[in-house]
Amino acid sequence: MKIICIGRNYHAHIKELGNEVPAEPVFFIKPDTSLQVRNRPFYYPEFSSDIHYEAELVLKICKVGKNIQPQFAGTYYDKVGIGIDFTARDIQDRAKKAGLPWFTAKGFDHSAPVSTFLPKSDFTDPKKISFSLLLNGIVVQQGNTSLMIHSFDDIIVQASRFVTLRTGDLIFTGTPAGVGPVKIGDVLEGSIEEKLMLKCEIK
Repeated sequence: MKIICIGRNYHAHIKELGNEVPAEPVFFIKPDTSLQVRNRPFYYPEFSSDIHYEAELVLKICKVGKNIQPQFAGTYYDKVGIGIDFTARDIQDRAKKAGLPWFTAKGFDHSAPVSTFLPKSDFTDPKKISFSLLLNGIVVQQGNTSLMIHSFDDIIVQASRFVTLRTGDLIFTGTPAGVGPVKIGDVLEGSIEEKLMLKCEIK
């Protein structure tokens, strides 16, 4: 199982971090050891002093595919959940300034809490799914797939050009504006269409 993530997929988030809109989707990988499930707490790592939350919808791949054509892309995932792409922003900023990869900023252990999943059939239109993240009971992120630069299908098509998608793979589809830091004692809660799906305490 692999975790494929797409960066810079919402214009407002790109703007808040001062990045440029990419000509093509920006992909990176988190290892399977980054996965955190069943609402387990996230323990603040000793190597960073600036961990940020980034809430994202997550697709679960349901069959093997390579070089997937656009008209078939929607058949390659059958469930949708919500996850948090924890990012060591201080490490990422240093890497970006030096022109180095982001791996240690994104791929560290337990940096990808993921909720349970809802069947794709629960959604009337995958291009109009709303989601949100609360920090200590206050809404900090609100997103809708209608605002994505690259749709679910686009992401699957583009990712499968480079890597074979396998059953059980997860795809993080990008975060909207409102990302920010967490501290010990904080509680994050992620919802899809106002249904609470994920709770993560920072310890």
